[in-house]
Amino acid sequence: MSKKFSLALICLLWPLLVAAEPSVWRHEWPQTDFSRSSVGTWNEIRSGGPGKDGIPALDAPTFKPVAQERRIEPREPVITLELGKATPRAYPIRYLTWHEIINDSIGGVPVAVTFCPLCNSAMTFDRRVGGQVLRFGVTGKLRHSDMVMYDAQTQSWWQQAEGRAIVGALTGTKLRALPSWMESWSEFKARNPQGLVMAEPAHNRAYGSNPYRGYDSAKRPFFYDGVPPPHGIAPLARVLRVGDRAWPLSRLAREEQIREAGLVISWRAGQASALDTAKIGAGRDVGSIRVRDGQGRDVAHDVMFAFAYHAFWPQGRWMLGGGG
Repeated sequence: MSKKFSLALICLLWPLLVAAEPSVWRHEWPQTDFSRSSVGTWNEIRSGGPGKDGIPALDAPTFKPVAQERRIEPREPVITLELGKATPRAYPIRYLTWHEIINDSIGGVPVAVTFCPLCNSAMTFDRRVGGQVLRFGVTGKLRHSDMVMYDAQTQSWWQQAEGRAIVGALTGTKLRALPSWMESWSEFKARNPQGLVMAEPAHNRAYGSNPYRGYDSAKRPFFYDGVPPPHGIAPLARVLRVGDRAWPLSRLAREEQIREAGLVISWRAGQASALDTAKIGAGRDVGSIRVRDGQGRDVAHDVMFAFAYHAFWPQGRWMLGGGG
C-alpha cells in the first residue's frame, strides 16, 4: 500500500470472522426469513466487525441554516438533496462516515441517505415500499465489501449500493433511487445560501476525522476477494455509475464535460476525498460530479470504487471513451 492505514481503521475493521450461514445469525436475527434470499452463496456475506446497530443509523436529524454552520471546512464533501420545492439539504460526510444511514423526510418524501465508506457509495432512496415506510439500520455485515442494511419492519437485509433486498421477506424488492450527489461544502453553500445543513449529532464521535486513512490509495479493498475490474482499472479508482454503465473519473476529470447515453455529465474540481487523509477536509481533490438528462433534470447516480461496480454489475458497460 502507498500509505499506512491508521490504527483506528484496523481496530474498526479487523473482525473475528465466523462461518457465514443463517444458523450462526439467527440468534441475532430471529425475525429474518433466511429461507428467502437472492445471494448466490452465504459466504458472500461476512462480518464487518460491529454487530447489528453497532454503527448507529440516525433518525429525523436536525438542520440549521447554511449561514450558521462553522465546523465544516470548504472542501469537505456533503451529500446534496434538492427534492422538488423543498429547501435544499446538505448531509455532511463527516457524519455519515460514522453512521452510514440517515432516515429523514424531505418535502413529504421519507428518504434514506446512505454512505458506505468501503465502497465510496453514496445513494439516497425513497423509504416507501408497498405503502409502508421503512426505517433502515446497519446490519454490521458486508457483501463484496459493501454495507448490508436492514429494515426494522420486516428485518430483511438490503444491499446498499443496489438498494435491493437480498435476504428476508422483501427479497427482490428494489428501492427507488433519488437524485442526490456528493459535492464540496463550499459548492453547496454558494448555490444554496438559504439552504439547510444537517446539525452535528449528539453522539460521541470524532466528527471531521477519517478512520479509513489512506484507504483510497490502497492496492486492494478490505473484505473483497472477487475478481478485479477489467481494462487495467485500479480496484479503488473511482467511477461514475448511472444504471449499469460506468465512467472512470479519470476520464471525466480530463474531459470535464461529456454528453453520452442521453446524459450530460460534468466534473468540477474542489471536493476533498473523504478516504485519504486523517482529516477529511484535507483530503486530496477528487472533484465533484453532476449528472443531468437532456432536459436538464438531475439523474440518480453513484460515484463508487471500480471493484464494487464490477462486483455488482459484472456485465455492465465501461464507458472508456475513444471508441472503448
